[in-house]
Amino acid sequence: MNPTAVTYPSGALTSTGTVLHVADAGDGRTAVILDRTAFHPVDTAWPDQPADRGTLRWAGGEASVVDAVVGATEGGALLLGPDVPVRTGTEGWTFVVAHVVEGDAPTVGDVVDVEVDGGVRAALSAGHTACHLASLALDEALAGAWRKDVPADALGAPAFDALAIAESRILPDGSRDVYRIGKSLRRKGFDPAALDDLHDLAARVDGRLAEWIRAGGAVRIEADGPALADRRTWVCELPGAQARIPCGGTHVAALSELETATVGFELTPVEGGLQLVMTTTVAR
Repeated sequence: MNPTAVTYPSGALTSTGTVLHVADAGDGRTAVILDRTAFHPVDTAWPDQPADRGTLRWAGGEASVVDAVVGATEGGALLLGPDVPVRTGTEGWTFVVAHVVEGDAPTVGDVVDVEVDGGVRAALSAGHTACHLASLALDEALAGAWRKDVPADALGAPAFDALAIAESRILPDGSRDVYRIGKSLRRKGFDPAALDDLHDLAARVDGRLAEWIRAGGAVRIEADGPALADRRTWVCELPGAQARIPCGGTHVAALSELETATVGFELTPVEGGLQLVMTTTVAR
């Protein structure tokens, strides 16, 4: 089986592809593998952005796509979603987009028109772009909390987001990021006292987000190739800087598409340390 070529990194909402394989997806559902698709699937290893929603149409039939997941094979059986044991891009594996449908499904060789729900895509793209911006603004706001040198983020600030992130979820017009502040982060030099005033922290993050959004910089995805497993990079033009972050999701084409982005924080004690939750909300 050949890898799926994906067109969603360029913002495509429609595509036409040929059915390469059809598999049982469980619970009476069917997984349809196309050679080319505009559908964004949820990634197994880092499932931050939900799958697109939309429709498959072929001669004599159509079906709503209720989910889209990454599928992979090492030359044997096709594995889907949580059953994939490796990260997308692992050498020796072929990675595909599995469109999960209920009811009627096309058969191998059918030519299928793909149509993605533009409203769902737009809301998730706005949330994903704002998530990246908020992480960069948070790193900057916490730059003074480090007593040791640590790796830097895309703008040169100490990379709190990358070092502390435990979970990230893209939401329609927003995101929710969970950070773990435990012994490991403190040993790296982070001072949790920087989180004593969450109101001030949010105000500083919001101020930077407002500045970046007012500038309205262009956003794009650079891809090493068309295959699902090819490396992709989020590139955002900011005042006096360009941010580049590896990312397999979808995004707005310019920050001018966003009206505002604001954050809220919640800090709670957990075993071994603290948990910081940052919720980002977008207005368009």
